[in-house]
Amino acid sequence: MSRIVGVCEICSPESKEIALLEDVRLMIRMCQSPSFHTNKILTSRESSFGWAGWSSPNVHQKEDLMAIVDGRFYNREELPEGMNDAERFLEMYAKDGFETALQRINGDFAIALYDERNKSLWLGRDRFGLKPLYYSKRGSGVAFASRPKALWFLQGFSWEVNPSYVARIAGSHYRYFDHFLDQSPFRGIDQLPAAHWLRWHDGELRVGRYWELREQPEFRQSEIELARQYRELLGDSVQRRLQQSPKAAFTLSGGMDSSSVLASAVFPSKKKQVAFSSVYSDKTFDESEDISSALSELVSNWYPIRTEYPSMTEAIKEVLRAHDEPIATATWLAHFTLAREVRERGFASLFGGMGGDELNAGEYEYFFYFFADLRRDGKEKELREEVDAWGRHHDHPIYRKNWHIMERTLSEVVDFSGSGIIKPLSARLNRYIQAINPDFFDLASFSPVMEHPFQSFLKNRTYQDLTRETAPCCLRAEDRNATHWGIDHFLPFFDHRLVEFMYRIPGEFKIRSGVTKWLLREAMKGILPEATRTRIKKTGWNAPAHVWFSRDRNDELWDLVRSRAFRERGIYRLDEVERIIREHENIVGEGFPVDNHMMFLWQLMNVELWLQEFHRDKMANPYDD
Repeated sequence: MSRIVGVCEICSPESKEIALLEDVRLMIRMCQSPSFHTNKILTSRESSFGWAGWSSPNVHQKEDLMAIVDGRFYNREELPEGMNDAERFLEMYAKDGFETALQRINGDFAIALYDERNKSLWLGRDRFGLKPLYYSKRGSGVAFASRPKALWFLQGFSWEVNPSYVARIAGSHYRYFDHFLDQSPFRGIDQLPAAHWLRWHDGELRVGRYWELREQPEFRQSEIELARQYRELLGDSVQRRLQQSPKAAFTLSGGMDSSSVLASAVFPSKKKQVAFSSVYSDKTFDESEDISSALSELVSNWYPIRTEYPSMTEAIKEVLRAHDEPIATATWLAHFTLAREVRERGFASLFGGMGGDELNAGEYEYFFYFFADLRRDGKEKELREEVDAWGRHHDHPIYRKNWHIMERTLSEVVDFSGSGIIKPLSARLNRYIQAINPDFFDLASFSPVMEHPFQSFLKNRTYQDLTRETAPCCLRAEDRNATHWGIDHFLPFFDHRLVEFMYRIPGEFKIRSGVTKWLLREAMKGILPEATRTRIKKTGWNAPAHVWFSRDRNDELWDLVRSRAFRERGIYRLDEVERIIREHENIVGEGFPVDNHMMFLWQLMNVELWLQEFHRDKMANPYDD
C-alpha cells in the first residue's frame, strides 16, 4: 500500500528543521517504487515523517501529535471514527497510550507516532511482521523507514554489511536468515521485530513486546464444532480483507492454503474470483494439473504465468533493486513476475495462502514433531499406525518415510528430557558450512535460537517457523514484490484471531492417518472442490531453480564465481563452491535420485549480485568520504 519514513532529533535547533525535511524528501525518493504517485510529509520542529504510495496518504496531525501508517486496520468498527487509520490511531493513543492502542488493532501495519508534548517517537509493527520497519540511531536522534535503502543515504550511515547475516544467507538454510529478529543485513540498521513497539525519548531507546502466543488449554469440542469455528474465522478474515481490496485477484496453487482462501471469498456470494498461478515448462514444481480441479467452481478468469528467464543475472538484479537485501528462495523471483502481471492486467490487490502451512501443520517435516508428541504421551499404538500411514502416503525415493527414518530423525530434532524442546536439524544447518570462508565469518559459531513456549513439540516447531524461520523471510519478499508493482497484498491466515485459535487445536486435529491439515480439510467441506480438499500429496510452492542452474544453462553462474570481484570478496571457499556446482550439474544432468544444490546456488548468486548492487549504490552516496 505504501512506504513510510521519518527522522527525529529531539531538542534540535530551529535550523535543523529544514535539514530534517530535506532528509525525509531524500528518503521518500529512495523508498518509492515506480508505481507510487502520491506522497505526503508531516513536520514539526524536531521530527519529520514521510508517506509515499498510490492511494490517499494514511497520515494525520493534530495539535502536538502526528502519526503515519503503512498498512490497514481490519476491525475499524471497533475503533474510533476517523478519516483514515492514522487518525484512528491518534485517538486511541491519546486515550489509552501506544501499547494499548496497538493491542486493539486487527491489521497489517507499521506505525510511527511523534508526541511533541513529551518529545517521544514511537514505532509499532503488526503481530507477524507483514509490514516491514527498520530504524537506525543517528547522532542525537533516530531515523526509520519501510526499506533499508531509505536509510543508506543519510549522513553518517556506515555502509557496512553485517557479516553474520551475510554468512547465514551465503552458506546456511533460508530458515536461519532471520533467527535474530532485530538484525538486518546492515550493521547500522536494525529491524523492529514483529509484535513490538519502540520508544525513543530523551536519548534513550526502549523496545518492548505488546503481543505473544502463549500456552493455553487445548479445545475439547467435537471435530464438527471446531471445523465450524475454523470455517467462520477464516471466512471472516477473508471477508474483512475483501472489503478493503478493490479489484482483487488471488494466487492459486494446487494445495489447500491458497485454495481455501479463494473458496472462502467465493462461498458467501457464489461470485467466482480471478486467479493467477506460476507455471513452469519443467514439471517438477508445476501444479497446473492440480490447479485445474478448482477452476470451474471457483475461478472466473485464470492467468497461468509462465516464468522463464533468458538471463538469470538480469532477472535477479531487477528483483534485488526492489528488495534492498537478498531474497530467500527462487520462488520469490517467480512471484515477482506474477505480481507484475497482476498489476499490468489492472488488478489492485492480491490474496495468498501464506501462513497456512504453519497453522495447519502442512510441511512434511512436521510429521516428526507430531510423532514426538505421540511418543511423549505414551501413545505407541497410535504412533505405529501414523508412521505406517505416513509411509503409505508420502514415501519418496530420495526422502524416505519409514519407522527407521522416524526413529533416527526424532533423535536429531527433539529433546525428550524437557517439555517440548526442539533442536535444529544439524544436517540442514551445516550442509554447506565448508563452503564459507571462516576468515569472513565462522559459520560454525552460529547457534540458532530455538524457542519452546508450548509443551507440544509440534506447536513449538510451527511456532518457530511462524516467528523466526519460514514466515519472516517470505513475508518480507511478498511485501517487497507487491509494493514494487503497486498492489496491496492480503494474507488472511495471519489474522491473529485465527492464529490464536489454531494454537489451541490438538495435534490429532492437524495430522491424522498420514494426512496433513486435517481440520482445515474438514472446515472446507462443501466449500472446496472435493478433488482439491482430499488431495494428500503436496508439491510445494517452489520454482525449478535446479533446471536454471543445470549444465546447459549455467554459464552466467560460472562467469560470476570466476570473476575477480567474487574471488576477492572472500566470502566463499572457491574450490568447494566449484565442487558443489559440478556436483549439481551431474545430479540434474544424469537424473541421479539424490538431493541437488539448487537452494545453495540460488543463495550464492543472490548474495553476490546483491553485494554488487549495494556497492553500486554506495558509490553514488553523496556523503561518502
